[in-house]
Amino acid sequence: MARAASSRSAKTSSSRGAKQPRAAAPAPARIPNRPRPPEPAPYEASREELLEFYREMLLIRRFEEKAGQLYGLGLIGGFCHLYIGQEAVAVGLQSALTIGKDSVITGYRDHGHMLAYGIDPKLIMAELTGRQAGISHGKGGSMHMFSVERGFYGGHGIVGSQVPLGAGLAFKHKYSGDGGVCVAYFGDGAANQGQVYEAFNMAELWKLPIIFVIENNQYAMGTSVNRASAEDQLHLRGESFRIPGIQVDGMDVLAVRGAAETAVAWVRAGKGPLLLELKTYRYRGHSMSDPAKYRSRDEVQAVREKSDPIEHVRKKLEEMGVAEEELKNLDKAIRRIVQDAADFAEQAPEPDNAELYTDVLVGQY
Repeated sequence: MARAASSRSAKTSSSRGAKQPRAAAPAPARIPNRPRPPEPAPYEASREELLEFYREMLLIRRFEEKAGQLYGLGLIGGFCHLYIGQEAVAVGLQSALTIGKDSVITGYRDHGHMLAYGIDPKLIMAELTGRQAGISHGKGGSMHMFSVERGFYGGHGIVGSQVPLGAGLAFKHKYSGDGGVCVAYFGDGAANQGQVYEAFNMAELWKLPIIFVIENNQYAMGTSVNRASAEDQLHLRGESFRIPGIQVDGMDVLAVRGAAETAVAWVRAGKGPLLLELKTYRYRGHSMSDPAKYRSRDEVQAVREKSDPIEHVRKKLEEMGVAEEELKNLDKAIRRIVQDAADFAEQAPEPDNAELYTDVLVGQY
């Protein structure tokens, strides 16, 4: 009897043990269901390359400061959106492109992109002042500049309108087989436009060679991106279209150039579009008429002190042994270039009245 009871007890114990759940195995690592480019590394620039990045960013900064002065004097009319603070984005990205082969298109904050693509400051400044010598013959002003010869297609005043146009430029590159890519810039405000997502869908369906660049300067016009966008991690906006996205420090020109290298290689290889979110910051208001009361002076000053893209490169150059005197002389040379451009823009004649009828489609339907 004792042995039988013992046997029953053992079976019962064994039975109870079998019912206890096993410890859950760790979940397998998530495997992406679509290919992605590698995470970009900062670009390793030589002394000469870094000096050139510094020169280009400084040219944009000094040019925009002068444009602000001329606007205050009434020599520039209409809207005028300055690029001060965002210089590392255009310089870092466009230094990885081939002028004449690749295309660039952007919104109305376009002066810096033109300068980064090597366009003569005199032609840009003359356009700002509405002169015949301007790159659009004085009829485009600040927001509507083109240089078809260099592959720069504007300069567009309608928020987000350049994104589907950029997809069209990319389609042209693919259709003609010329090996070019299109870089289409837009801001965090434009990232909520419907036409942007229509362009995303078509670009991925057709595997177009386009890099969508969101210049997230944090405020769109006057509302923080955190208040205006339910998903404020804007590099994720292409995920539902199977477009991979990368977030980049847009205040570091070497980080931007590194991301550009990765993006251009991905797109040129025929893998379809890529989205880059450049986290940057504009120091001035949305436009010259914006007092920017939606943020504090302390906030702007903190960014200037901690993250200024030009000062960041200046420190790196000093670490490489570039003398302070050499950098001062470079700044003086840049200031002369900008002043010459301003003088040219003030003295150049205005368009002839007959120009009202050129470059306009006229026909009977």
